Amino acid sequence: MLTKLREVISPNPLSAVIEAADAVILGKTDELRLALACMLARGHLLIEDVPGVGKTTLAHLLARLLGLQYSRVQFTSDMLPADVIGVSIYDRTSERFQFHPGPVFSQVVLADEINRATPKAQSALLEAMEERQVTAEGETRPLPEPFFVIATQNPNYQIGTFPLPESQLDRFLMRIELGYPAAEQEKALLAGADRRQILAGLEPALGPSELIAAQQAADRVHIAPDIVDYCHALLSYTRNSERFQQGLSPRAGLALVRAAKAWALMDGRDYLLPEDIRHVLPSVVAHRLIGAAEKHPNSHADIAKSLLTSVAVP
Repeated sequence: MLTKLREVISPNPLSAVIEAADAVILGKTDELRLALACMLARGHLLIEDVPGVGKTTLAHLLARLLGLQYSRVQFTSDMLPADVIGVSIYDRTSERFQFHPGPVFSQVVLADEINRATPKAQSALLEAMEERQVTAEGETRPLPEPFFVIATQNPNYQIGTFPLPESQLDRFLMRIELGYPAAEQEKALLAGADRRQILAGLEPALGPSELIAAQQAADRVHIAPDIVDYCHALLSYTRNSERFQQGLSPRAGLALVRAAKAWALMDGRDYLLPEDIRHVLPSVVAHRLIGAAEKHPNSHADIAKSLLTSVAVP
C-alpha cells in the first residue's frame, strides 16, 4: 500500500507545501504541519490566539498553496446568518427572486474573529461544516469540494467576544495556537519583506485534485488493533476520570484517528504509530474537554499532560 500512496504524492508535494509555508510563517513548522494535517483529514480548523500573530495570514497562505478558492468573512456583533449563507433578491426582469450565494460558497472560508459574532450568526456555519451544504429558504445547496472552514478567534477574556458553544467547537477537528515567534524568527520577520507581498507572489504547490487524492490516501492509512485499543483507552480515560466534566465523544475519537492518519501520511507511512496519535491529540481534544473545576477548556499543554501521561502506550 505504501507504494501506492507514494505514487499519489510523489515527489511529495505535501513537503513542498510546508516548505513554502515556512518561508512566510517563520518558526512555526509544527503548527503548519498540524494545519495541513487537519485539511488532509477533511476537517475544519480553529486558530485561537491574540491579534497580530499571523492567524489570518496562515489561512490565506494555505488556500493559496493548495490552489483553492478563498473567501474571508469578518465576523462582527451585528452580522446576520444571511451575510454568510447568502440572500434572495427580487429580480424585476425575471419577476422572481434570485439567490445570491454568500461567501460560504468557497473552497476555503476564513471566518475571521468568529467569536465576535453572536451565537445566531455563528450558527450559520453549523450545517455547512457538518453536512457540507446549506439550506436557505427551503432549498438545500451543496458546497464546493473540497470545503474547509478556517476560523480565527481572540481569547475570550478580550472585550466584545462571545464564547463558542460546545456544539460549534465540536465541529472543528483541530484547534491550534501560533504564539509569539522566537527571537531569531521575529528579527527575520522585522527585517524581511511584507508578508502580503510574499503571499501575492506564491504559486500553488498542490492543486484541488491532488489534495483530494491525498485525502483519499490518508483514508487508506492502516490502523492496527493495538492502536485502536490505545485510542479507545484515551477516550475511556476522559470519561472515567474526575478531572473532566464529561468525556470525549465517539466523534472526537474518529477525529483523532483521521488526524493521526493524515500525520502518518505526511511522514510517508501507510500505517499508524502511537507517536502519530500523540502528536495530534492535544490539538484534537483540548477544545472538546472541560476540566471539572474550571469554566473554560484546559490549555493544550494541560490536556496533553493529563492524557498522555495517564494512558499507557502500547
